[in-house]
Amino acid sequence: MRSVGVRAATALLAVAFGVLWQARADDDVPARAGSAQYLLFASTDLWRNGAFLHSGVVWSPGGIDNEGFALKAMFGGGEYRYTSGALGNVRVRGRMLAAAILPGWRFKTGVLTATVYGGLDVQNHWLSPDDPSAGLRGSRIGLRSAIELWYQWSATSMLAFDASVSSVGPSYSVRGTAGWRAFDWFYLGPEISAFGHDGNYRQLRAGAHVTALKAAALEWSAALGVARDSDHRTGPYARLGVLARR
Repeated sequence: MRSVGVRAATALLAVAFGVLWQARADDDVPARAGSAQYLLFASTDLWRNGAFLHSGVVWSPGGIDNEGFALKAMFGGGEYRYTSGALGNVRVRGRMLAAAILPGWRFKTGVLTATVYGGLDVQNHWLSPDDPSAGLRGSRIGLRSAIELWYQWSATSMLAFDASVSSVGPSYSVRGTAGWRAFDWFYLGPEISAFGHDGNYRQLRAGAHVTALKAAALEWSAALGVARDSDHRTGPYARLGVLARR
């Protein structure tokens, strides 16, 4: 899985370069707050039994910092391993590709921003050896709903929460974070997250995150922590993300 992690990190750098290139205006000045209509993003997620890369864009014709319509398009993929009880506790290697088109609406009330999405989810999973008991297997089309919350409860502190549920699998993910402004440079604090699919696999994570680290036209985030799953495997995880406004 180490080579998978290297490929995912390399892919993220390539995507980040593309995001940076697209984020550069003619005068090399990032879009002003409130004026940007596009949010380009990419992220990689690594742990001892999986490596994933996702990228996409959010389009809001009224401005990505304002209340109103939002359309999110995402594409990603990766590799993972799990133990199949149906195959006699054989280790299964999976590869996946996924894409989603999610129209939604952003609400703003004072210090709270909430965005709700719902739309089409397409996934394809290849398993080796094949596992007939797996809910995530072959090509599937379903529906996905998601919510993203950002609560700026003081000038130097924040709370964030996001959750997503898909009929493919079915599967879910949820993450909550708290952060405090450090060195007037980024938010730093704890995070906890969980995800699972088809009732057979679950993973719980706890760690620390850095959010909203700005460098030129890009904004970076990262997290490190410990993950434990329903196969009784424990190990470190890492996440790295980048976004740009246009």
